[in-house]
Amino acid sequence: MTTTLNPPTETPQGEGCTSEAHQERADGGMWEHPVLWAALIVVGAAVVAGYFAARVFGFT
Repeated sequence: MTTTLNPPTETPQGEGCTSEAHQERADGGMWEHPVLWAALIVVGAAVVAGYFAARVFGFT
C-alpha cells in the first residue's frame, strides 16, 4: 500500500478547509464599552453619596 504525503501548505482532499474566512461582527457602538457604563454608575453613585453627605453635615 502506497500513501502519498501532502505538502504542508495543502489540505488533504478528504478533509476540506477548516480555516475559511468569517465575517467580523459589527461594532456595537457605545453599548459595548463597559468602562463608559461603569464610569457613569460610579459618578452617579458619588453624586448621590455626596448629596447625602451634604445633608448629614448641614450643607443643604
